[in-house]
Amino acid sequence: MDVEPQRLKKFLLDAELITEENFNKALDKAKKLNKNIGEVLVSEKLIGQEKLTKFQAYLLGIPFVDVGKETIPPEILNIIPEQIARVHNIIAFRKLGNNLEVAMLDPEDLITVEFIKKTDPLLKILPRLTTPEGIKSVLNQYQKPLDVEFMDIMEADPKLIDYIGGSLPHAYRQAGAGRQEKIDVGKSGDLMKATQELPIIRIVDALLKHAILQGASDIHIEPLEKEISVRFRIDGMLRKVMALPITSSYIIVARIKVLSNLKLDEHRLPQDGRFKIETDDYKYSVRVSVLPVFNGEKVVMRLLAENAIVQNLEKLGFTGAALEQIRNNLIRPTGMILITGPTGSGKTTTLYAMMDIINTPDVNISTVEDPIEYRMPRINQTQVNTAIGLTFASGLRALVRQDPNIIMVGEIRDSETAGLAINAALTGHLVLSTLHTTEAAGAIPRLIDMGAEPFLISSTLNVIIAQRLVRKFHGDKEKYKLKPEHLKNLARYCDLDRVLQILKEEKLVKNGDTLEDVILYRPKPSKDSPDGYKGRIGIVEVLTVNEKIKKLIVQKTSTREITIQAKKDGMRTMIEDGFVKAVKGLTSIEEVLRVIIE
Repeated sequence: MDVEPQRLKKFLLDAELITEENFNKALDKAKKLNKNIGEVLVSEKLIGQEKLTKFQAYLLGIPFVDVGKETIPPEILNIIPEQIARVHNIIAFRKLGNNLEVAMLDPEDLITVEFIKKTDPLLKILPRLTTPEGIKSVLNQYQKPLDVEFMDIMEADPKLIDYIGGSLPHAYRQAGAGRQEKIDVGKSGDLMKATQELPIIRIVDALLKHAILQGASDIHIEPLEKEISVRFRIDGMLRKVMALPITSSYIIVARIKVLSNLKLDEHRLPQDGRFKIETDDYKYSVRVSVLPVFNGEKVVMRLLAENAIVQNLEKLGFTGAALEQIRNNLIRPTGMILITGPTGSGKTTTLYAMMDIINTPDVNISTVEDPIEYRMPRINQTQVNTAIGLTFASGLRALVRQDPNIIMVGEIRDSETAGLAINAALTGHLVLSTLHTTEAAGAIPRLIDMGAEPFLISSTLNVIIAQRLVRKFHGDKEKYKLKPEHLKNLARYCDLDRVLQILKEEKLVKNGDTLEDVILYRPKPSKDSPDGYKGRIGIVEVLTVNEKIKKLIVQKTSTREITIQAKKDGMRTMIEDGFVKAVKGLTSIEEVLRVIIE
């Protein structure tokens, strides 16, 4: 499918979406590379793929559909077999009577249209134009549920039943409390061979594939007394996806150990490793932790997308004065910016968003991370490797000799790293890092506990950010208003008068309104989103270290007093920011309280 270049050019110029010079350069490049002009315009970032496709649809007189947002019933999706859909980029997504709407990248592909008609001569095919991303997203809907796919693998591979049924020889010994402990499972060569057989490879690959397609950040494989529980962490919440026979535990764990280059015959000590998986659709780095537990060995796999796109601060939940304060501090040449929060609160993602803002050709940015979660151009990224002595502290010590303007330390874990980071900030560098504390002001006593001098902290610290991640609404939501009992509960966690004042400042409520007049929302479960949530956004607090805060730091004032002063200076706490997002309809107040209380 193609639109005549000069016609497309006139349309884009009339819409003032591109300059004539840029279009002509793209056209010359398209001719040299023998490519479609649209491909070059998108690859050169002169126009977005969706916007271009909409214009092409308009010029061709074909309706455009964003099929990626559709949840298609299986009986309609399967009208076109998966193999045909993948090869020809065509999706059946809506059927009314004999009219079948199909989303395509090339509506002029008449051969495929005729092929579909042959399956049912009564069908009338109605072509619609969509984007490659939309097709790619819907193709994932052909996937069977994990438990169904597992049973298909079992039925297709009789060897798997033998392995899971316990055909590998093993012995046991008494381990106290009447419990038996497995001490050997066949010869190591036999076990290694078993982990490389196709049946076991397929079952582990299926676990990884389904976790990635569902957007999981972690896979938990937990041996219980009578079964193996498989859970995925999606949007911060653990969800059980299936149970496996307990007899399959040993061989599945062994396969993961082989992938991670861990010791197959070690069952008493924890082990950590990593491996990579790569297909045409995705590329992931997988961190593996194996831990001995009562019923065997528990495995947790952390999934890190290597081709993930760095998000901007606005999409992460930073708005208004908080966003402005961060941007103002990012342009300062020296000092320290800290991000605090528990594990899984999005600290590293925020760090990358900041580095993306300041990543220009005229600065040298160096990092020391564990792990490197995103690959960024022009940034020198170093991976911590404690096995050979490359720690945050030793890596940071080396970085300062690399003539950096900006240094990012993945985490300040000990007094040595804290001292080196502060010293780097004092000697003309901008330092970005993270700390594990529950609130922004808590970073200061935490640094003092690590041995940092208060007067050095006050001299180097520019801003402290605390954050949590809350789930966002997906689909319809239900309106409601706060009742007296709700307000009584909320008063335990925040100053309700202050919250009301903030809502008025944001123009989310009228001047005469009370909190009982505020409209809040609850999620509505749907087939596409069983709990009514999908995706996450940050709730944040940004503490700027001004002269008043510096004096409190030197005086070793308590976290509470620093927070009180910061609020007087205009800082909004995380729960206050969460309240604003709840009133805007982005999340629920229950979700905000869940992450704050935890």
